[in-house]
This record gives sequence, structure tokens and C-alpha cells, in this order.
Amino acid sequence: MPTEYVASRTGTGELPPPSALLRAFREPDNSNRRQHRVLAAARELVECHERRHRAQQAAHAPGASSGRVAACTQLIEDIDGHRAELVGRIDHWVADNVQHRTGASLHTETLGAVVDRMAAKWIAAQQALGITASVDPHPLQVDGEAHLQWCRLAELADGYRDLITEVNEHRRRLPVW
Repeated sequence: MPTEYVASRTGTGELPPPSALLRAFREPDNSNRRQHRVLAAARELVECHERRHRAQQAAHAPGASSGRVAACTQLIEDIDGHRAELVGRIDHWVADNVQHRTGASLHTETLGAVVDRMAAKWIAAQQALGITASVDPHPLQVDGEAHLQWCRLAELADGYRDLITEVNEHRRRLPVW
């Protein structure tokens, strides 16, 4: 696995801030998303996680036939394949656009993996409130589970902010393969 960036890369890309990433998660028709490939892929990841959650619910529904379970399993595999493509798309953008200082600490995950994890937590937080990503976010009920999910999402957003700050200040670099 390569850990150094090729010197000829442009290094002109700006990593989106957490606020833009969360807005891309929330708003299907966000104009910033059309301008930044990471935000476009992030929104698609949210849609994948939402479809994946619905497929899991359908597979575990009482009385689900074995055919229904098999179809849901195949759908989840297809969704996961698309998620891997989207993660790769983000990681390729990072490899082509983000310049890192040699010797900076290597982060343990690619940016695509971080964004995918945040997208999954976004859907978990939405589901805990009883809403989906495709609906205007108006909380239906806030209980301990919803609070926990939203706190975890906030922690991930804080970690993302710290990561991009360190990358921008050349103290950390993102793995690419």
C-alpha cells in the first residue's frame, strides 16, 4: 500500500468542511454538492445507507419469505458494491488533489472510509428520530437512542474537522492505494 503521494499531483484540492459534508447528507439538491466531487459522493453514500437500512428491515420483517430474504441479501451486496465505488471515487479525488508533506503522520483510514462511516451514522441518527434522509428533518421523538446517535455523529464530525485541519496543515496525510 503506497503511503506517499506522487510529487506531480496538483495538490490544489480543498477538503470540504464538516458543515458542507453534513449539508450534502441532508439536502438532496445542494448546489455545493455539484461543485465538489467529495460532496456528490457523500450524498450518494447517504442514499446507499438509507436503501441498505430499508433492505435490512425488509429481510428481518416478520413473515419474510426465504425468497424475500435472498432478494434483500443480493440488494445489500449490490449496494455495498456501489458504496465501495463511491469510497474509491473519494479516495481517487484525494490522491489527485490533496498534497501532503512527506513524513507527516499517516491517518488510519482513507477519506472515503471516513465519509462512508459518517454517512452510515447520519442514517442511524435519522432513523433514531423516525425520519429518513429523503424527508425534511423534523424530529418526531427524541429519546436516549436518538440522543446517543446524534452525539456519535457529532463526535465523527469533530474528528473529521480535526483530520482535515491536520491534513491542511501538513501534519497528517491520508492513505491512498
